[in-house]
Amino acid sequence: MSFFDRFKKKKAQEEHNEPQEGLEQDASQPEATPQDEEAPAKAEPTAQAQPPVPEEVEPAPEPREDPAPTREKEAAQAQVEPGPEPQPEAETEADPEPEPAQESKPGLWGRLGRRLKKTKDKIGGSIDRITLGKKIDDEVLDDLEEVLVTADLGVGTSLKLIEQLRGKVARKELDDAEALKQALRKGIAEILLEVPPAPERDNQPHVIMVVGVNGVGKTTSIGKLANYFKNQGRSVLLAAGDTFRAAANEQLTIWSERVGCDIVGGQEGADPSSVAFDAVEAALNRGRDLVLIDTAGRLHTKVNLMEELKKIHRVLGNKLPGAPHEVILVLDATTGQNALQQAKLFNQVVPLTGLVLTKLDGTAKGGVVVAISGEMKLPICFVGLGEGMEDLRPFEAEGFAEAIF
Repeated sequence: MSFFDRFKKKKAQEEHNEPQEGLEQDASQPEATPQDEEAPAKAEPTAQAQPPVPEEVEPAPEPREDPAPTREKEAAQAQVEPGPEPQPEAETEADPEPEPAQESKPGLWGRLGRRLKKTKDKIGGSIDRITLGKKIDDEVLDDLEEVLVTADLGVGTSLKLIEQLRGKVARKELDDAEALKQALRKGIAEILLEVPPAPERDNQPHVIMVVGVNGVGKTTSIGKLANYFKNQGRSVLLAAGDTFRAAANEQLTIWSERVGCDIVGGQEGADPSSVAFDAVEAALNRGRDLVLIDTAGRLHTKVNLMEELKKIHRVLGNKLPGAPHEVILVLDATTGQNALQQAKLFNQVVPLTGLVLTKLDGTAKGGVVVAISGEMKLPICFVGLGEGMEDLRPFEAEGFAEAIF
């Protein structure tokens, strides 16, 4: 690197010497540098030919131009060497690749883990809080009991689960929060699996009577049920038995058009029992596999409206022995323990065979699923997880227990 050393000396001399002397030095040094590269013999004429200064001034800018490209070349080489370092960009692009694989996790309950975020935070998050830095003992279990009750698992169900955990703590089977969660998950799954399954839908036609209070999404759930059963290869007929609510018939008609199934309706204010009767008769004549009967939403505290459900149930049995084969109660999961009370009162009027729980994705009170199953011994047939047509799906006990943790 002698060239750059000479160039630096030349610059230092320019700062102290006059401009003329600087030009002479500049002219003398650049000649030596290119001649050193070509041949040392040409250095002698340069020393003898001192008078032609103007000719020597012209090559002076050449050495000043030469270091610039050489530095650029070195800088380019320096940039070329770290060039392979853009690998982190490839890593950042490769990182998101496994994420879609997790999002495309098959099955309903892979998505439910995200949709049950509020219930999951209420139970799983509270367990992390009460066990932080603590040993699993009776004090922690007392705090956990409060968490379960406030998550609407019910007092009886919560006590049953806590007693199971106390036995495991006494046997020193629970060492940390993760072990506690797994034991609680297993206990919840066992309670849900103790419930007898829903009746087999092998009748011809199979008649399902759908009941519930106002505003729980009963008519919408019927439309989604029709879509589910049709996708299962069954022919479905809808009965617009809600003759009291304005535009209820029109709403169910829109659902029948979307799903592509038959519908039997009646005039506004007509007897709901007559609509149910006509629907079963039409299903028999047309050879339909399934009949879904909508009923008017009613407060479970109104005795006269609840008595009307008995009449519909009785008329269906007279038309088709064994009908209705199922009586499904639609509940709003956001109501918590009030949903449990509704189930108890409706079950006193008509024998319920199963439940549909709507709006489960938007509440922290998802524990009511466990409370109803534990106290009522009724199967959760379907759960609503969104507004989409495909968002009403069959319930899975183990999947639900896994999702809330």
